[in-house]
Amino acid sequence: MTSAHAVETQVRIGSVTLDAPVMTASGTAGYGSELAPYFDLADLGAVVTKSLSVMPWPGNPAPRLAPAGQGMLNAVGLQGPGVAAWRRDRLPQLTASGATIVASIWGRSVDEFAAAADALAPAADQLTAVEVNLSCPNLEGRGGIFAHDADLSAAVVAATAGCGRPRWAKLSANTDRIVDVAEAAVAAGAEAVTCVNTLLGMSFSPDSLTPTLGVGGGGFSGAPMHPVAVRAVHDVHTELPDVPIVAVGGVTDGWSAVEMFLAGASAVQVGTATFADPRAPLRIQRELIGWCRSRGVDRVADIGALA
Repeated sequence: MTSAHAVETQVRIGSVTLDAPVMTASGTAGYGSELAPYFDLADLGAVVTKSLSVMPWPGNPAPRLAPAGQGMLNAVGLQGPGVAAWRRDRLPQLTASGATIVASIWGRSVDEFAAAADALAPAADQLTAVEVNLSCPNLEGRGGIFAHDADLSAAVVAATAGCGRPRWAKLSANTDRIVDVAEAAVAAGAEAVTCVNTLLGMSFSPDSLTPTLGVGGGGFSGAPMHPVAVRAVHDVHTELPDVPIVAVGGVTDGWSAVEMFLAGASAVQVGTATFADPRAPLRIQRELIGWCRSRGVDRVADIGALA
């Protein structure tokens, strides 16, 4: 895909080539087709689905969302129908939209991740990649987060090879071992890493004096976390310059997307901004291309070389 003044928008993430540099972020656009009334999903680099487990999962009790300054707290709890039901009920509509599809998977154990990946395999020809959401609690490890442990992360990535598609390991910024985890995930078979998932956060109601989320704490996302995400991308890229990075975290406009590329990203995802503006992913992509045009940058993929 190109635009006026021949700005080339194709980007490469390992073995995957996307025609455009911006995707939706998992968990912020439903299963993808929900955004179809607002713009042509085929105009984005990809649509990343809400994370799917091998089994249906009810998620957390309400309230699940709460405003937090210019950001947002969420504790949806990975509610979903399970891979099999998604393949049957949701995937046909998303495929018909012409979108490039990245499926996100999660599990409470290494075996559950493996089962989710295997359950995706029959749909592999309809998927471009699989994002492995490592920011989940490990049921077998007293609730510790997979993405906080390099060995566990490697075990999960290795166990998900059955999906039959390139895998991107989604990392957490809530650890000082993010580079170690990224390195381990790639060594185990991930072609790229997604930096980063939400930050840990919590708030209280001034009326009830109780937590605003039904389970207490949750994930903090939105514009205020952007500098943290940029730093995570920069740190991983500096230590692992050959590892493709999909950047996510507080991308709200073209410039914040540019910052991700300057930090070392190969592509970006737009998440929380979509709640306020369902057209945000496409708007941000157009602003990113416009920035390239205004600076005489011929290829989006060349932005990183300017830093």
